Parts: sequence; C-alpha cells; structure tokens
Amino acid sequence: MPLLTLDSVSLAYGMHPLLDQASLVIDAGERVCLLGRNGEGKSTLLKIVSGEVIPDGGVVRLDDGAVLAVLPQNLPSEDTRTAYEVVAGAFPETGKLLAEFHQLSQQADEASLDRLMKVQERLEALDGWRLDQKVTTILGQYGVDQDQALNTLSGGWQRRVLLAKALVADPDILLLDEPTNHLDVPAIAWLEEALGQFRGAMLFVSHDRAFIRRMATRIVELDRGKLVSFAASYDRYLDLKEKALEEEERQNALFDKRLKQEEAWIRQGIKARRTRNMGRVRALKAMREEHRQRRVRGGTASFAVEDAARSGKLVVETGNAGFAYPDGTSVIRDMNLTVLRGDKIGLVGENGTGKTTLVRLLLGDLDPTEGSIRLGTNLQVAYFDQLRGELDLTRNALDNLSEGREFIDINGQSKHVLGYLQEFLFTPERARSPVSVFSGGERARLLLAKLFSKPANILVLDEPTNDLDVETLELLEEQLAEFSGTVIVISHDREFLDNVVTETVFLDGSGKVREFVGGYTDWRRQGGCFPSEATGNRPDKQDKSRKTQGETGKAAEKGGVAAQAEKPKPVKLSYKLKLELEQLPAQIEALEQEVDDLQKTISRADFYSGLPDEVSGTLDALTEKERRLEQVIERWMELEEQANQ
Repeated sequence: MPLLTLDSVSLAYGMHPLLDQASLVIDAGERVCLLGRNGEGKSTLLKIVSGEVIPDGGVVRLDDGAVLAVLPQNLPSEDTRTAYEVVAGAFPETGKLLAEFHQLSQQADEASLDRLMKVQERLEALDGWRLDQKVTTILGQYGVDQDQALNTLSGGWQRRVLLAKALVADPDILLLDEPTNHLDVPAIAWLEEALGQFRGAMLFVSHDRAFIRRMATRIVELDRGKLVSFAASYDRYLDLKEKALEEEERQNALFDKRLKQEEAWIRQGIKARRTRNMGRVRALKAMREEHRQRRVRGGTASFAVEDAARSGKLVVETGNAGFAYPDGTSVIRDMNLTVLRGDKIGLVGENGTGKTTLVRLLLGDLDPTEGSIRLGTNLQVAYFDQLRGELDLTRNALDNLSEGREFIDINGQSKHVLGYLQEFLFTPERARSPVSVFSGGERARLLLAKLFSKPANILVLDEPTNDLDVETLELLEEQLAEFSGTVIVISHDREFLDNVVTETVFLDGSGKVREFVGGYTDWRRQGGCFPSEATGNRPDKQDKSRKTQGETGKAAEKGGVAAQAEKPKPVKLSYKLKLELEQLPAQIEALEQEVDDLQKTISRADFYSGLPDEVSGTLDALTEKERRLEQVIERWMELEEQANQ
C-alpha cells in the first residue's frame, strides 16, 4: 500500500490554479525531488501534505499509523531554547516535561523539589525516560551540545538540531523545503550524509543540482498545476523533459492547424453553411473551449547584463593586506591577490570565515588594518545581496525596479519597464503585486532584474543561487560566462561554481587566503578541503562545559529524589576491535605519506603539461587517497573514544 497518496488535489489562489487535479503516489523508502518554476506552488504542496494548508478539493491520504515530519525551510533567528528543548519538542507533552525536569534538577529549593517529584511521576507514566534517551542519543550522534541555545548556533548547526527534531520520532516520511539554502559546503555534505542514512521516504524541494543528484531516486515536476513523475535520475529527467516539451509543442501545433482549418470551414459561403454538418459544428465549439482552457508553459527568462564602459586592466591588487577588528580578532591576514578585468572569481569557505569582509576590502568599502590594497580605474560595481535588502517589500515589482522611470536603457536599447520585467517572467499582473507576496525565487529574480538594469563592469553576487529555479539558474550561468567584466561570487552551490568561475579563492577561517585555478571540483582535486573535515566536524560554539547525566542525577538525589534515567553501560572493545585500533596509526601514516607524494607530484611546474589521462588519473588518485585517509582517521577517533570510556 502506498505511504502517501494525493488524489485529484486542487487549490487556486488567483486566475490559474496552483494545483489542478494533481495526483501523486509515494511508496516507502522513496526519495522524491519536487521540481518546478518559482511560483508554481511547490512549497504550498508541501504544506498541503503536512496539513498546514487545506486544498479546495481532492484527497490527501497518509497510510494508517504513518508518522510525518517536516524540516522547515526558514531557520529560527530568535529561538532561545536549548538544543535539548528543541529536539524534545518533537514529543509535545513529554518534551515539555523532560525540559522542565532538566531545569528543576539543577535547583535546590523546596518548591522546585515538590514540582520535580510530580514531573517525575508523570514522565514515568509516559515512558519519558526512554524518549529522553532518544533525544540525548541523537544529539550526541550529530555532535550537538544539548545545553546550547539555538540562537547562538550558526545556520548549519541549527539545521542539525532541526533535523534531529524531525528524525527523533522515527518518521516514515520526511518533508524538506530547500534544505541547503544558506548552508556552507561542509554543512551540505553533512546533511547529505545524514539523510543518506535515513531509511524512510522523503519528499523534498531543492534547486541544488549536486544535492538532487546525490539524494533523489525519482523526480516529480509541478508544471501548470499538474504533477508529472519521472522515474529517473536527475540527468535522465533533463533529457526526458526536453523530449516531452518538444512533443507537447508538436501536438499543440497540430491542434492549432486543425482548429484553423475548422474555423475556415465554418466561415465558408452561404451554400456551405446550408449543408454543414451540425456534429462538426459542435466539435468545433469543443475545440475552441479546449484551446481557451489550454495553459501554455510560461516563457523562459531572457535577461542580459547591462555592460558599463570597460574598467582598467587591473581591478584590484593587494599586498600583504589584512583586516582585524578593534578587539584584535584577525579576519584576513597576509593577503596577496591580483584581480584582472574579466576574471571570474569564486569565494569558498565555511560560514563565518570572512568572505563578505574580503569582498568589502576588494571593493574599497573597508580599509585594511595592515598591508595595502590598490584599486583600478573606472570601476562600476553592481551588488547582489543574499538578504534581498535592496527590495522594498511594501512596493510592487514595477515600483521597485522603475524608480520613477517608464523606460530603461539596456545595452543601448530602450525598453519599457513592464516589458523588461516580462523578460524575467513577471506578467503585467504579477509586476503590479506587492513584493511581500512573492516567493523567494521571485524575489531573487526581481533583484537580478534590478541589478542587471544598471551599468556595471564588476558584478558581486552574494549567494545568488538561493531560491532560483533551475532554468533561471542556468541562464544566469550563461550570462555570467559571457559577461566581459569581472565577476566575484560567494556561493556554496558546487555546480554553479564549476560552471561559472575560473579561479577559486579559499578562506580557511584562520585568516589565510589562498588561490586555486578552476572551480570547486578543481579546488578539491588540488587538495582543497575544509577545516571541519579534518577536525571531526565539531560545532563552532561548543566551549560550554556540559553537565553529564551523572551530574543531573546527583542534583536530583540532593533533593531526595532518585534519578530514574539509567546511563548506558560503556561498551568495551573486543579483541578484534583492539587489534584494529592498534593497526590504524600505521595505516594513517602510510596514507599521509601517499597523499604527500601525490601533492608533490601535482605541485611540479610541468605537471599539467603531461598527457591528459595521466593528469586526470593522478588528480583522481589524490582525491581517493584523501577520502580514504579521512575515513581511517574517523574510524581511529571512534575506536579511541570507545577504548577510553
């Protein structure tokens, strides 16, 4: 029996329904990616499945007894609850009692002890200690400090806590809406690994092509209110979709030809009208109605970048430049970069490593606290803000863009503002709607429209791929590749970086800035890795001392109440595991030597002038050895921790 069924579901907000008799079936264990253009209703569909939105018609049926969980798209910015309290919230009554028990057990007054006894009794009746163990275990697996407040964690670590909350209840189906937005690459890699271990079904919305390729077992597209399923990989889906659109265009052309012939027949002279077949007349009326009801697929975005006069050949040059805050915290140090006209630079680094600060230094918005920065001549900068701060949500798209103008000049051509917005897929009706009702993708498209309407020879894009649908994303890649000026991109979208940039600048978090030729994949092949990949992926703010379960138990015993939560007994290493632990250091040493030898080979000046197959083979060998080294180190840390318990 299917786990989730949508049968002829309909929902309409405007002229065209978001869902028009849409149907979908998801079986246990499937990982289904929901694709579609911005504004098609993907997020709304997820809300219908979760019960947050009630459809106008149709049936949404979840298998009896099946548990559904949601990983929300938006991260909580002001949630002061601890990680433990958030995850325990997956069990509404029990979670509140467990959180209260943890708070009361640290207090010693008589009133607290009386309440503690009542809470403990209720927890025993609800089997609360078993759930407490589940919450503690999953937070430990994800490396999260259970006592840390959610609003003190970075976006990646907040996502870990929210995923722990979603999975602690052992759901049968998990809903995810743009789960990789605003996450850095290590956080995305961790998310992929965690979701790969989930054995339930998933229905997720994403425009991160690398994430889709890794996670999806089936593609479902929401197109003009209908759900179309492709039992294929993402790349195979692209081929099938292209063929489907070609066939749709062919069928529509044949239909229109027949309709034109019938219209000509009905308009023949008096003699023909006397003898015309009334059945044929009724068929023509039906064809007219079918044509009227046809929902034509919207056009493809067709924007272009407004080029300014060329900048000087030198855009910016830094000499041992650095930047530190007044308290002495160093963000950038000893930076030596030369950016020339036409360079396409991608900035890569974990969140908080100083990528935005680096951009501000390169643009002259910040003065270095050490070293020098020399700017080129005739620099005209257009900036894409990931927070969409350039948009006034109270005004409509037309007013946001026009700024009092009726026409704008794009590369020497005068265009009406409404016509220009249509190139970004905004209909006249939508262009007059307030930006506050726009989806994230529509806001991103509007910001691109505003950005590209101004002359520029330097484009600075801060997380431009968030919320953009795949078609617009691919067009943006084409435009950036053809742009004759300089492009500086901050992005965690691995495929976008590969398709756009010619140089990768890596910030390791210690202030060092290093240059690599090529995109993200090239950087990885040249030995690039993130610090968290080598340090066990610990959170960025884990310096708080954590109270152990034993300390909690002692606090309860002080009040005369025995702690009921039993600690798991330490697991001793078997003889086989002890032997494995003894052999691992030698394996690590050997692998480190092999990696070092390969890196020396690659660093030779004549390496890239060798045969292409040999160059590729050496780079692949380095990637494989580094991957194996990471696995062996993680295994050694795991066994060493067990041995020391």
